[in-house]
Amino acid sequence: MTVYIDVSAAVNSRAGLGRYARSLTDALLQEMPNAPTLFYNRTPQAHIPDQWTHVPQRSIRMAYKPWRMMVWQGQLTHASFQRLVPGVQVFHATEHLLMPLGDVPTVMTVHDLIYKLFPQHHKRLNYYFLNAAMPLFVKRANAIITVSQATKNDLMRYYGTPDQKITVVHEAASPNFRVVSPGEVARVRQKYDLPAQYMLVVGTVEPRKNLSRLVEVLARLRRDFPDLQLVVVGAKGWLYEDFFKRIQELNLTDAVNVLGYVPDEDLPGVFRAAVVYVMASVYEGAGLPVLEAMACGVPVASSRESSLPELGADVPHYFNPHDVNNMTEVLGIVLSDARLRAEMAAAGPERAARFSWKRAAVETLRVYRKLVQ
Repeated sequence: MTVYIDVSAAVNSRAGLGRYARSLTDALLQEMPNAPTLFYNRTPQAHIPDQWTHVPQRSIRMAYKPWRMMVWQGQLTHASFQRLVPGVQVFHATEHLLMPLGDVPTVMTVHDLIYKLFPQHHKRLNYYFLNAAMPLFVKRANAIITVSQATKNDLMRYYGTPDQKITVVHEAASPNFRVVSPGEVARVRQKYDLPAQYMLVVGTVEPRKNLSRLVEVLARLRRDFPDLQLVVVGAKGWLYEDFFKRIQELNLTDAVNVLGYVPDEDLPGVFRAAVVYVMASVYEGAGLPVLEAMACGVPVASSRESSLPELGADVPHYFNPHDVNNMTEVLGIVLSDARLRAEMAAAGPERAARFSWKRAAVETLRVYRKLVQ
């Protein structure tokens, strides 16, 4: 079985889709008797992970936006790009871009339908592209993998995708995310000048992360917890101006720390040093940082929306992300009770361990084999 996996997101980005493509591919390389061929569009920022150096690869040198338009136009005109993937028997698109390949069996991972559910949270051109192209990609793919039951439900509801066409394969925290030593926590705390008491958020700064509302919650919590700060790990994404404006309006410039990108080797320490991890999003297709936080033994307070309860089950404390009063109340309960936080922290690693990339790879391989058979 000759499998091609589109790893463009992994070689061109460090964001969530890139982490998914990289982690799944690493796990598949351990499970497949014959290594898959890695396909990607090579942008000037492309970086090939060291562990892939000896894996078969094919690429096309083209910037991200022109490549997206070419793929979409190819689907519209029923073109075939098979010459780019010689010998292909199964092609897996790990992000929302499905190359047209004629009668070759294709799999596409659908992470979320945010552009459909929250169009105001997308840049205009990206919204127009996804809203126009995704229905076609979903229809043309022979099989769909979703990273949560919530996303599967959305596909069935909004696109009428048949149940039997969709397989849910959950993501997992990398083995790198674990309970680290106090010495490692001290090292990371010093390296990033982390505050003594902070709530942590990990993810790209964009509207659906609900950070503007979380800043307002922080202002209220500081009445009872005056030393509490917010640390945000993640790059600026899009439409982030309101977040920084709200920080200034509430005079919280000294209480909000935006670290930007933090290497994977430092993240477990940053997680572990936090008093609580907060997932405030109004929507998440997967919400992987919840698993990462639990794996690191950090109490989690989370939005109850979309896929998040699938991951955390009864370990996190949940709030309504649209209600500042409820968010403040739930976080206040967690922050004021050290015994509760210790119980939540202790339960996290066991819950996170129920998900693994090995399991994700085995379930993904099952989809490939079903298509070939």
